[in-house]
Amino acid sequence: MKKTLFLPLLFLGSVALGEGATVDSAIPSYKPVEGVSGTIKSVGSDTMNNLMALWRDDFLRYYPGATLEVEGKGSGTAMPAMIEGTATFGPMSRSVKGDESDGFEKKFGYKPTALRTSIDALAVFVHKDNPIQGLSMDQIDAIFSKTRKGGFAKDITTWGDLGLTGEWQNRPITLYGRNSASGTYGYFKEHALFKGDYKDSVKEQPGSSAVVSGVANDKGAIGYSGIGYVTADVRAVPVAAKAGQPFVAANAENCYSGDYPLSRFLYLVVNFAPGSKLDPLRREFVRLVFSRQGQEVVVKDGYYPLPARIVADELRKVDLGEGRP
Repeated sequence: MKKTLFLPLLFLGSVALGEGATVDSAIPSYKPVEGVSGTIKSVGSDTMNNLMALWRDDFLRYYPGATLEVEGKGSGTAMPAMIEGTATFGPMSRSVKGDESDGFEKKFGYKPTALRTSIDALAVFVHKDNPIQGLSMDQIDAIFSKTRKGGFAKDITTWGDLGLTGEWQNRPITLYGRNSASGTYGYFKEHALFKGDYKDSVKEQPGSSAVVSGVANDKGAIGYSGIGYVTADVRAVPVAAKAGQPFVAANAENCYSGDYPLSRFLYLVVNFAPGSKLDPLRREFVRLVFSRQGQEVVVKDGYYPLPARIVADELRKVDLGEGRP
């Protein structure tokens, strides 16, 4: 089934689609306030590590008296830190799991609040010299999984199995992926492996950049990572939802429409008690993320910004009015 992030496109305002995207002109600019200081600790997603660091740098320019620490060891570390109270924010490249939400509610008496901050095309990367034109989801499953729940007829172990010839025909496929603490690992397992099991031969990496580096240095490699980690040495392969359907590029237009099968939101989890108000430090960081400047950071880091109506929805979740940063 086609997964639509948000439709129709005509409601996206001034978002310019293509390889990248520009920020919706309906999103207001950030206006700093006085008297904000203190320490913010972010624990969670490696995919969002650079994004959090860029937001931190902007935040500290407005508020030099504040401190913001960013630790990105995987989305699986976010909720334990939020529950223990050792993190102010929990960036996650997947949605909060049921048991994580239950653990949080048991501790605080209410559910965690997950704010959608941006959009990612979870990319399937190959070496820049690899001539493969595209892959279907069932082929991706047969490449990475030992269970093949996607229904492909046989295991795929060489590039010749995918129709490549010449020097590529007998070249083994080397697999690069993330470790189990990663939200990207979990998302890819659920959506690309149809909840199946990874092959034992996948070389698990501690971070997204390590996956991309592995693929860049191995002509026979394939790996998965957020699109924000793309480099000149790798190429994001277009993906078809089903065999025989058109291959779809991992770009902004196809993520907004839902045509790219591995598009997803990137989240920022916050501890927000219903009926309460965020303290000034958390309030202003959230306001910055959902401002024009904050969404420009999203574009700078290679991800795709939110339309104004989604920004307004997310700000209302933490009682920040009608979405006016």
